[in-house]
Amino acid sequence: MDELEEAKKELEMWKTKFEKADDMKARLLLEKLEEDDAKTKAQQEMMACIEKQEKNKKEFSQRLSIEEDKIRKLTEKKRDLLDQLRKSEAELEAKKAECTKLKQKFKIYAQIPDTAVKFTAPSKEARDGTDQPIRGVFTIRQRASVFLQGQQALITFEEDKVASQILRTPKCSVSCGDSILNVKPKRIVMDPAVKFEVHLDVSRKEVKVSNIPPSLPVERIQDRLEISFSRPSRGGGEVERVEYDKNTGTGHIIFHQTGVAESLTRRGRYQVHLDSEVNVQVRPICHYQLYRFQTFCGAPKRTILLDGIVDTEDEEDLQDLLEIHFQKPSNGGGEIESITYISSGKTLQAFFCEDNSM
Repeated sequence: MDELEEAKKELEMWKTKFEKADDMKARLLLEKLEEDDAKTKAQQEMMACIEKQEKNKKEFSQRLSIEEDKIRKLTEKKRDLLDQLRKSEAELEAKKAECTKLKQKFKIYAQIPDTAVKFTAPSKEARDGTDQPIRGVFTIRQRASVFLQGQQALITFEEDKVASQILRTPKCSVSCGDSILNVKPKRIVMDPAVKFEVHLDVSRKEVKVSNIPPSLPVERIQDRLEISFSRPSRGGGEVERVEYDKNTGTGHIIFHQTGVAESLTRRGRYQVHLDSEVNVQVRPICHYQLYRFQTFCGAPKRTILLDGIVDTEDEEDLQDLLEIHFQKPSNGGGEIESITYISSGKTLQAFFCEDNSM
């Protein structure tokens, strides 16, 4: 009996353990199902992320390719622009050099000397009408020149046949002490020279006024200018017309009578009243016209160039030796009017008069 009771108790114990184990198994199965669902969801999310990553990577590659293509095109365009810029700069430098050469060729440097002028009587034109402008005619003449380099000489003979005779000789041997100096005579090619007339008319009734500040409206400034320049106490006179340019700050005053403009331009300054007292500059009205523009090209008949001179002696001594050699008729020379020699490293610009002598 006791053994039976113990067996029942043991059976009940195992039943309890079995039920607990079964409950745990069911719970574990449920947890496993939940974990499987979470795993499936995580896998789906991961696949979505992978697909999105692939899509973004593809879009990035496409955008990168587009941007690289743009960069390549911009680089090519930049290279083309740089080539065009270098070409344009080279053309600009060439044009500047050509412009400088032309300016130098046709530029005229003239110092007009002071000349005493004596007025004996007014001309008939001046007596008949004082409204006529002051007229002047100026003749501008450019002296022909040649640029002399180092180790070259210019010789001007008194007779052109001597220069022609020397030019027919391909080489001249000049004795320099113990050595012989071989020089080459050459014909001179001069730059073109110009000659023209400038006709100048200076108005007796008009002046140009500058340095006018735009402190008032245009109409008021014109009125103030007319009032100021109409005052005889300040050297003005009756005004016929006033013009004013606001952009340049200049005015044009026309008087009824002659003499006022000449007096004002000699003073150079005039005080006008705008919103305050202002000193303006007064200048004459001049009209220029160019007439008889002529260009001249040629070569001097009595002057030759000696080239290839080696500096074996002092500059003055070598010039004397050249003069002695080319003065001798036995050497084909003749009387020398002038000679100029410059040694190596120097330059000189020689000018010619109208009779082609230096």
